[in-house]
Amino acid sequence: MTNHARVLAAIADDPTVRIRDIAAHCRLTERAVQRIIADLEEAGYLSHTRQGRSNTYRIEPGTPLRHPAEAGVTVATLLAVLAQHDEQRGKQPRHR
Repeated sequence: MTNHARVLAAIADDPTVRIRDIAAHCRLTERAVQRIIADLEEAGYLSHTRQGRSNTYRIEPGTPLRHPAEAGVTVATLLAVLAQHDEQRGKQPRHR
């Protein structure tokens, strides 16, 4: 799974998650997570609103993945597959 997909899954779990917590969960630096979030926003996969000192992220579920190998697959489909994988491994289901 790519780092972009890991960050997107972490945001799907908690739209108010802090960059620091995403970095720890994904084993990335905070700066790398910031760049990935900027990439995801630029590509239209998510947006954010600022609330005080916090961000709330909104995933755009209908956005298709851009890699040719995933032609026709949307963000929602990717997140559903990841949630199913987590459930099969006995983890907590992803929050929506």
